[in-house]
Amino acid sequence: MSKQSKAKRDKRKKQQPKRPIQRLNAQQPVQNHAVLQNEEGQVVAAIGLQGTEWLLAIGGQTMGNADNPIPMLAMLKHLSNVQEKEGRKVTLEYSTQMQQMIDDLAAEEGKTADEYLAQLVSEFEGVDGEDEAADGDAAAGTEVAADAADAADAPAADATPADADAQPKG
Repeated sequence: MSKQSKAKRDKRKKQQPKRPIQRLNAQQPVQNHAVLQNEEGQVVAAIGLQGTEWLLAIGGQTMGNADNPIPMLAMLKHLSNVQEKEGRKVTLEYSTQMQQMIDDLAAEEGKTADEYLAQLVSEFEGVDGEDEAADGDAAAGTEVAADAADAADAPAADATPADADAQPKG
């Protein structure tokens, strides 16, 4: 082997174009589409789109992901209702893209967007009612809503889906 073979190899590598596989690992930014804020303006929970995956963040932690964000939005709406019943003022705002998705799904079922979202929210309320009647047995949806309500009590100034690389507790 010649003494200059490493230098030639290094020079050849520098001249080659970057391989796309090296850039695939870069994390895509998260676009917020729904944000639940408390009266101090702190983000309690959020739904964001990262690439093609919808992420749910509560209390600064990424709690889950899905292909369809509408059930997550219904959960945030239910959480908003629970917080307001407890006397806390919260606001839920969502993007026009999210509203369009609700409109499309509602049109498929022959309902208005408000009726469709109210139906999904009532499913969470139905889980709460069944939970109380079932001698304290915890239903999966109720656990998530309870965890979300607990997270809403804690201050979460940086609770955005941008914390997607944080590992969920559990």
